[in-house]
Amino acid sequence: QVQLVESGGGLVQPGESLRLSCAGSGSIVSLSNMDWYRQPPGKQREYVAGFTTQNTAKYADSVTGRFTIAKDHARTGLTLQMNSLKAEDTAVYYCHYRRYALDGNIDYWGQGIQVTVSS
Repeated sequence: QVQLVESGGGLVQPGESLRLSCAGSGSIVSLSNMDWYRQPPGKQREYVAGFTTQNTAKYADSVTGRFTIAKDHARTGLTLQMNSLKAEDTAVYYCHYRRYALDGNIDYWGQGIQVTVSS
């Protein structure tokens, strides 16, 4: 089993910054299999940031240049530094981990944390 716990969300004004953290526990093999998603109000969950097979960071076009993902080995998790936040970044943010296995992959999700960008 894998448990993921997000923290660091809140209410900020446009242009401000927030830093999200994800702390993992359980059977986590590689932080490269961990990433961030978000679900804006009334919309489907969407990919935000993660890592390529070459272990480089990758981002959704909407956050490129503003968000930075990093591995947090001390917490067996991730961070997401979000700068120059916009109203359209308002969403519930989720930490996600995929366990790859020959008998079928398993996706684990955190409970989500609210980020609201509003003046």
